[in-house]
Amino acid sequence: MCISPTHPTALKVQLGRNLRQRHGCYINAANATRIHADDKIYSTTMNVQNTSATQPISYPIEAHPDVGEIIEIAPGVQWLSMPIPGSLAFINVYLLRDHNGWWIVDTGVSNDQTTQLWQRIFTERFTDEPVVGLICTHMHPDHTGQARMITEHFQCPLYMTRGEYYQARAFANNAGESHSGWIGQRFYHRAGMPADFLEEIGKMWSKRSNEGMSMPTLPGGYERLVEDQVLTIGGNDWRVVIGSGHSPEHACLYCADLKLLIAGDQILPIITSNVSVHPSEPNANPLKDWMDSHERLLTVIPDDTFVLPGHNLPFYGVQTRLRDLIDHHDERMQAIADVCVEPQVAKDLLPVLFNRALDPGQTMMALGEAIAHVHLLIHHNRLERVLGEDGIDRFHTIDPNHP
Repeated sequence: MCISPTHPTALKVQLGRNLRQRHGCYINAANATRIHADDKIYSTTMNVQNTSATQPISYPIEAHPDVGEIIEIAPGVQWLSMPIPGSLAFINVYLLRDHNGWWIVDTGVSNDQTTQLWQRIFTERFTDEPVVGLICTHMHPDHTGQARMITEHFQCPLYMTRGEYYQARAFANNAGESHSGWIGQRFYHRAGMPADFLEEIGKMWSKRSNEGMSMPTLPGGYERLVEDQVLTIGGNDWRVVIGSGHSPEHACLYCADLKLLIAGDQILPIITSNVSVHPSEPNANPLKDWMDSHERLLTVIPDDTFVLPGHNLPFYGVQTRLRDLIDHHDERMQAIADVCVEPQVAKDLLPVLFNRALDPGQTMMALGEAIAHVHLLIHHNRLERVLGEDGIDRFHTIDPNHP
């Protein structure tokens, strides 16, 4: 899940109501062609080229696919959208053509609407060319929600990193208990949250479950993805590039020949992925993992790469975006250090980072993100944490170089 806008352009998307509906997909490509079928899923094919010596963030495709539309990004690489609850509205799903069928990358949430969309696609797209593999970039339910259904339907393997697969299974078994039990009570009390906040979180988890955004049950087995592993799909080599912070062991897929990166939620162009400390691991330092991952991605992903993200639109400008994300979190840490000249409670840092009203679910993510920034500042010896007699943590700037 992602909550922080960091790009000046705001996109508003509206999905169609059924698989056949289409209101237009606008592509800045002179050689784009549209393929229609009366009762079938149809595609838009485009050839994306970018010859600029510098790579500011740019979007060759101006709108996401409507529900039921498939856009071919490159030979054998196709893009479709699945609706999800909330402000993001959709998740990007990618199809990779192999010699004997198709691979799916990410799945959408585990609700009836998404299941029905996939069943329709199975009938109209994969009758003669079945799905031979499913890749989930990371554990979150909008990326794994249909994993069990798809792998059962085609009896095909699920590919994930070990950290993502087992974290997903742990969260599914936990069913939110780390938030509602004594672990959650202690975590949120130390952050300064009122006692009734746990009740609000409980209602939020119930709503998420009804919307298909709770952790799904995954297949009972998987094939492990590791750093630098190469999957050869349809004659193209896709190298696994691991990131961390938003989730424990996030898999991206890079194809040098096609100059494409399937980035999942590790690199998003308009919003920043939520990087949070959770009650299940209260002393984690995920923002350090996030920043380290982005510094490394700057060295391994070329600037002429076309990025296929999990949300928002595909884009050029990966190096610019990675620097933006690093700078964004550096600025937020500086803002926290500035206000912590006077000792602060974690919940009182939310207005420093977020200048809008937050519902309970957003508050939970925002609080986790505030604590993630605090933990990295502590790691850098810029803040100290003091547990008061009231059982609440307070954070104070100790950086001798702070003005």
